[in-house]
Amino acid sequence: MPAFPRLKALRKACVQTVAIAALGMALSGCMALDMTEAPPKLSSKMVAEMTRKGMKAESPVLVRIFKQESELEIWKVDRSGKYALLKTYPICRWSGDLGPKRKSGDRHAPEGFYHVTKGMLNPNSQFYVSFNLGYPNRLESALGYTGEALMVHGACSSSGCYAMTDQGVGEIYAIVARALEGGQPSFQVQAYPFRMTAQNMAAHRGDPDLAFWRILKEGYDAFDITRRQPKVSACGGRYVFDKTFLNGEPTDPLAPCPEAAPGIEPQALAKIAEESRAIDALIGGPAPIAASMSAYVDGGMHPVFRTLLKQTGAKGMAAKVSGTKYPISRPDAALADPFAGK
Repeated sequence: MPAFPRLKALRKACVQTVAIAALGMALSGCMALDMTEAPPKLSSKMVAEMTRKGMKAESPVLVRIFKQESELEIWKVDRSGKYALLKTYPICRWSGDLGPKRKSGDRHAPEGFYHVTKGMLNPNSQFYVSFNLGYPNRLESALGYTGEALMVHGACSSSGCYAMTDQGVGEIYAIVARALEGGQPSFQVQAYPFRMTAQNMAAHRGDPDLAFWRILKEGYDAFDITRRQPKVSACGGRYVFDKTFLNGEPTDPLAPCPEAAPGIEPQALAKIAEESRAIDALIGGPAPIAASMSAYVDGGMHPVFRTLLKQTGAKGMAAKVSGTKYPISRPDAALADPFAGK
């Protein structure tokens, strides 16, 4: 993968600074560095692909992230007025384990629902370009979760972020920036532990985060069925999706949910209930079984990058995926695949 150009005067100093910082940086998130360069623009090839799929460059965008599969999806509104899949990108590196990020230093990449505005895009990131997920969101802050600067960025190094390589994040950045320039006030990011099928949920039946994942699945199903961005609220210490609250949006994420009416069509509600029953049947009841040990040594890497890492080694791969040659984070852990053969 071709490295993106860097300012020559900053390249050597940046690499040295980054290498030192990697040893002592806080583990709560990913850092930023002022490196003034023109942000990436949409390629003619990507514009042509959008046109082929009935999308406009300025049409709204939505992002879905899946840890276990190490994939990031870009969805855009097409001529039908609903979201359609534009492209799936392999994630080069994410850190921690499956489950939400709860505190600084746990190395977990966030899981949940986030909204990214234009001001959260960083064209001068240490990791080429990036956008901030906005962790902790309002619900996470109310729950006492800590951490900051959790990003989707370039290179292949993570301390709670989703690293996409310079080439991957450059294209992603150009897509979301154009949608925000086109009038979308913010785009939604849905970050999941895995693709939220009943079978995958059952496969993790022993995980203590299963109850949380079942809540995430409600939002996943709402989007999967309607192909419309779910409205996300927070009350009762949890996410609530597509509810019309009779007295306005709840202001306290921890207070009991006020009276509300469903804002989603009946067939979607029926499908969500059907999926919930399927999970119950597969796990033998609505409650999680015994908690299981962590499956990951430290995060994951898409198989395409794991193969590259095996072929080139950490230094060789870093040179291929990042203009700053930022080192691959914990390469030995990245080579481990806890779900191989499953």
